[in-house]
Amino acid sequence: MEEMTFGTILAVFEEIFGKGLFWAMVVVAALITVAYVYVLVRDREMSMRKFLLAQLSMPIGGIAAVWFVLWVTRSGLQHMGGPIDALLLLGIFGAGAVGFAILVYVAQSLVRGKQSES
Repeated sequence: MEEMTFGTILAVFEEIFGKGLFWAMVVVAALITVAYVYVLVRDREMSMRKFLLAQLSMPIGGIAAVWFVLWVTRSGLQHMGGPIDALLLLGIFGAGAVGFAILVYVAQSLVRGKQSES
């Protein structure tokens, strides 16, 4: 592999997760993103109360993302080979935390609707 292309990265993710699971995750992420944009446009502002609860849920999403990747790859923390593996797990934790926070914010907004801050 002499150069990193989008097709190469796509093939690697499909190999890691399997085609079905990978594309299902892409579709779910796209739906959550569309719902997030819808909520922001509908409410015309971010609710700080909902945002705070979403931030407090971030560790749950990060831990779930790391667990999910370790489960899918049939790996474990004992298989970590060096600093790059630790950085990769931190990146997975961060992505899972942010994604889960967005999901929690969207879920609150769709269930509760727009509420006044006062």
